[in-house]
Amino acid sequence: MSTKAGFDDILKRDGFLVYKTRGVSMRPLFKENRDLVTIRPFEGTLKKYDVPLYRRRDRRFTLHRIIAVRDNDYVIRGDNTFVKEYVPRSDVVGVLTEFKRKGKNHTVDETGYRVYVRVWHFIYPLRWVLHKLRRFGGKIKRALKGKTAK
Repeated sequence: MSTKAGFDDILKRDGFLVYKTRGVSMRPLFKENRDLVTIRPFEGTLKKYDVPLYRRRDRRFTLHRIIAVRDNDYVIRGDNTFVKEYVPRSDVVGVLTEFKRKGKNHTVDETGYRVYVRVWHFIYPLRWVLHKLRRFGGKIKRALKGKTAK
């Protein structure tokens, strides 16, 4: 989920930020243009499974989940992605605290949300294997189509 600059200014001015999600990197939790997220400033160090809003090098803001905390940065990955990002702590501008999904309000402290986060993270190796198998199947399908098209 990415968007252009300006979020950090809103956070500083209002103390919170609410916006409609964009992109598919945090599926199945968030659906693009349906769900609203609330971001608040934070102090100190975030922890594993927190969802920070951070500024990328291209100046766009992204909302992904922390999968590891290191001394000077966070290892972050979207719930629907398979690539790790290494985000310096200084690039984080806020953290997800609440969200509205399918019209219902939730907080990151709810038991259901916390269970989702841990289960989704736990099954990552299986999701990765399925992702690779789908990609491999697609390559085979394209190769077979190429042979029959000749």
